[in-house]
Amino acid sequence: MSHTIVVLDGYTLNPGDLSWEGFENLGNLVVYDRTPADKIIERIGTAEIVITNKTPLTAETFGACPSITYVGVLATGYNVVDVQAATEHGVVVTNIPTYGTAAVAQFVFALLLALCHHVESHSQAVKSGRWHTSVDFCFWDYPLVELVGKTFGIIGMGRIGYATAQIAQAFGMKVLAYSRTPNKAWESETLSYVELHELLAKSDVISLHCPLTDATKGLINAKTIAQMKPGVLLINTSRGPIIVEEDLADALKRGHVAGAAVDVITEEPPKGHSPLIDAPNCIVTPHIAWAPYETRIRLMNIAVANLAAFIEGKPVHQVN
Repeated sequence: MSHTIVVLDGYTLNPGDLSWEGFENLGNLVVYDRTPADKIIERIGTAEIVITNKTPLTAETFGACPSITYVGVLATGYNVVDVQAATEHGVVVTNIPTYGTAAVAQFVFALLLALCHHVESHSQAVKSGRWHTSVDFCFWDYPLVELVGKTFGIIGMGRIGYATAQIAQAFGMKVLAYSRTPNKAWESETLSYVELHELLAKSDVISLHCPLTDATKGLINAKTIAQMKPGVLLINTSRGPIIVEEDLADALKRGHVAGAAVDVITEEPPKGHSPLIDAPNCIVTPHIAWAPYETRIRLMNIAVANLAAFIEGKPVHQVN
C-alpha cells in the first residue's frame, strides 16, 4: 500500500538546493513550502505521514486527522508537536537528534570571533574610505580580543557542547563545563566540570548548549549575570527563552557583559520588539547555526531513513 506523505513546511530545509527524492520513493509526496495555521488540518487531510519543521501539530490536529500514523519532525527539538496527544492517538513521533553537531559548534566560534574582531565592520570601514584617509597605518573601532589562555564556560555538555569544547581547546582556551550528567571521560588538563556558580564566576566566555526545560528557562537572568565576570562574552545557539532578554540587554548597556551573540531569541521570527536586537555590542542572527548545505543534506537523509524504518515496523529516533 502506498502511503500519502505531506510535508507542511519544506522550504526551510529545502529552499530548492536539495532533493525530495528519498521521500518520493516511500510514498505519494505532497510538499508545501509553508502552511498557515488555518490550513494545517485541511492540508493533512487523510494523509498517514506528516513531516513538519516548525508547523505546530496540536491535540486538535490529531483529533481532526485520525489517519495520521507517523509524524517526522525535521529538527532535533520537537516541542511543535503535542507528543502526549500524538501518543494517545497511536501516532509515532520522531526527530533528528545528531545532524547539526559540527555546524553548531562551528557557528559558536563564528559568533565568538565576530565579537573578538568585528571583521565585517572593519572591512566596511575600509570600503567606505576610512583607511585611505587614516593618518596612521592601521585603525580599529572596537577592542580586539585574543582567546588563548582565556576560560571558556559551557552550560550544557552534550554532543554539541563537547564539540564546542574541542574547538575552544584548539584555540588554547581552558574549558569549564556545567552539566547535570557529567561525562568524566571527557575531562582533561584543559577541561573540567564545575558547579554553575563557579563557571559563571571564572569564565571569560560563556556558551549555552542546554535544552529548553522548566529548569533552564530564564537561567540567564539578572541574578546569574551578576555572578559573571565583568567583561564576559555570552553566546547562545541553543534556545532563546534560556535568556531573560531584558536582563541581558541591561547588562550590555551597563557594560557588565562586554558582548553577546545570539542565534536564537524568545520569539522567532520576532513579531514584536526583542530587547537584544537594539542592545549595544550584541550580534543577533536568524537561527542559522544548523543550516549549512552539508548539514541540511544530512538532516534530509536521516529524516528519510526515519520514515523508512517506521514503514518497516522498526521505528528509530522515536520520542514518544
